This record gives sequence, structure tokens and C-alpha cells, in this order.
Amino acid sequence: MLRRPFLQQIREAHSTVSASGRPYWKKNPNLDSIIRVDHAGELGADRIYAGQMAVLGNTAEGPLIKHMWEQEKKHRAKFEELINEYRVRPTALTPIWNVAGFVLGAGTALLGKEAAMACTVAVETVIVDHYNDQLRTLMDDPNIDLEILQTITKFRNEEQEHHDTGIDHGAEQAPFYKALTEVIKTGCKVAIAISKKV
Repeated sequence: MLRRPFLQQIREAHSTVSASGRPYWKKNPNLDSIIRVDHAGELGADRIYAGQMAVLGNTAEGPLIKHMWEQEKKHRAKFEELINEYRVRPTALTPIWNVAGFVLGAGTALLGKEAAMACTVAVETVIVDHYNDQLRTLMDDPNIDLEILQTITKFRNEEQEHHDTGIDHGAEQAPFYKALTEVIKTGCKVAIAISKKV
């Protein structure tokens, strides 16, 4: 007689339903990795813009960078919410991405506004491709999670806007533009691959 209520208590304590009402057991097997890596990426983006603002915040480009940074803060906040709701372990490398993002943002900004915009273009190119890959993965799922799908679609569109803003504000005039953006893109791809697993 005591066994049944005890088991019921265990089930309730370890609920199989997310806050949005979606059963965890129907969760796409790629979802933990998607949320983990996007959380890490949005943290990195937040820190990149923080670094750029530290250097260029009082220049003519300050309001533009601030606008993009405000969007990244919202992206980060949403993925912090999702990482808790879906019980996903964040990447163990969060402290590294925190520092690396700020250094990348401030370092490129110290090279000039064009280099800062080149950094934005490089990062957002990789992120838009990354989000597109995730959207394809999610759309293959018969139990598609509409909240995640809509969130990634919205953020992908905003990241594309940041990319285009960087191009429109002189990114391609940065010294060694091609080499600089390729190095940054490679670093982003490595960070994505590591954050999916670690």
C-alpha cells in the first residue's frame, strides 16, 4: 500500500513534462546538443559585443554596436531559460567562451571599426549557417518542438541582419579582411564543435 504513493511521488519529482507541457521522452535526441551549443554561442556573442562596446562605445559606431548587443542579450537570456526548462547541462567551457568572446570583440575593435565589423560578419556567417543546419534537423523531427523552431528561426534572422549591418558598415575595408574573417570563422566552428560535446 505504501509503495504506490511513494512511486507516484518519485514520478512527480522527476516529471517527464517540460514547463511548456512537452513530454521529455518525446524530445528530439539532438535537442540537448542544440540548446547547449546555442547557449554557449549566444554567451560568446554577448561577450564579443561587450568587448566591442568597451573600445568603440563612445564612437559613432557605439549606438549600432549597442543595438546588436541588446539583441544578443535577449538571445542569451532565452537560451538560459531553455537550458533550465529542458534540463540541459551547459558547456563546461562557459568561463573560456566568456573571456574569449570579450577578447575577440575588444581585440578586433582595437584594430578599428572596420575590423570590428569584419568580426561581426565572420561570426554571423558561421552562426547563420549553424542555425540553418539546426532548423533542418528540427524539421525532420515528427514531434517537432515549435517553441525551439520559432526561437531559432527568429534568432537566425536577427544574426543575418547583424551580418548585413557589418557589410554595410565597412567590414570589407578592414585590413587583411579575408585572412581575419577566415581565422575568426575557423575559431567559431571549433567552438561550436567543442560546445556540442563538452
